[in-house]
Amino acid sequence: MPSDPGAVPVVTGRCYCGAMQLSSSNPPLTVAYCHCADCRRWTGAPVGAFAAFNRADLITEPALGEGTSHHPAVRRWNCDRCGSPLVATFDYLPGQIYVPVGLLDQADAFPPQIHCHADKGLPWLHISDDLERAPGSGRDTLNNTTKT
Repeated sequence: MPSDPGAVPVVTGRCYCGAMQLSSSNPPLTVAYCHCADCRRWTGAPVGAFAAFNRADLITEPALGEGTSHHPAVRRWNCDRCGSPLVATFDYLPGQIYVPVGLLDQADAFPPQIHCHADKGLPWLHISDDLERAPGSGRDTLNNTTKT
């Protein structure tokens, strides 16, 4: 359940076909780029950008099913109709759920704050910014977002 079930969503989104709706009455904890090969393959993009929410705050309609896992510490969900990547959870980021920023209606309001797996980035992709570039998952930074 969201922290305040009667609250008006401040974040909304949907998959490509609209069969899956997402909402949260709270803004993301953080937003992160991920350059790892798994996220590139899942999103089909040269780099993924994901908004992290407290899992209890994110509502999906319809509710999420089992999801899939190709790695024991990661679970991902896709729309059953159109295949859009919807959300992902990571055991090393407890209580958080990650949504591809491109699904969010307010995507322009949530710029990334960190590059994760920056050491795995494609050599031809150049994103010029002053953000932290974590060589791995960035778990320390991402886990600290729940404490702010």
